[in-house]
Amino acid sequence: MAGARDRVLDAYETLLIDHGAGAVTLDAVAAEAGVSKGGLLYHFASKDALVSGLLDRLRERSAADADAIRSAPDGAVAYYVRTSAPGGGVPGGVTRTYLAVLRIADGTETGRAVRDALAAVDADAFAALRAELHDPVLAWLAQLVGDGLYLRTLTGTPLPAGIGVEDLLTRMRAYLDAVG
Repeated sequence: MAGARDRVLDAYETLLIDHGAGAVTLDAVAAEAGVSKGGLLYHFASKDALVSGLLDRLRERSAADADAIRSAPDGAVAYYVRTSAPGGGVPGGVTRTYLAVLRIADGTETGRAVRDALAAVDADAFAALRAELHDPVLAWLAQLVGDGLYLRTLTGTPLPAGIGVEDLLTRMRAYLDAVG
């Protein structure tokens, strides 16, 4: 069972993903997490501390995800694309945290810290993709496909009718084999 700190971060992610940053209050996070407001404040003294905790979680999950990308049995590209697709993320993994963090990447000082964290996550994934795809342009193309799938996940936009993630990967593999 997750500890109170993790439950609070899980609740914060859920509220951000489902309702956006405007709906997030400390009271709402505490209620969603099933903890008292005092319990929330014990772990996160302010909303800024909650953001910092979420960014720390993102960095931790990103490092673990980069290792998983590098060691994926089907290859880095397949893992990255599958886990970026709607419903394809590992429960409790970097995709969910990444999507929550995207909700708070605005023009504020907090948004700047968020954008810096997202840049580090993207650099981790790019380096892992480069380990498989030695051409940096091809690695970036694979990353952009994942980015597009993240966007669809965030907005709830379904994949085109009749085209699934495996279809996308089959075409990408054929292309990468032809140019690689």
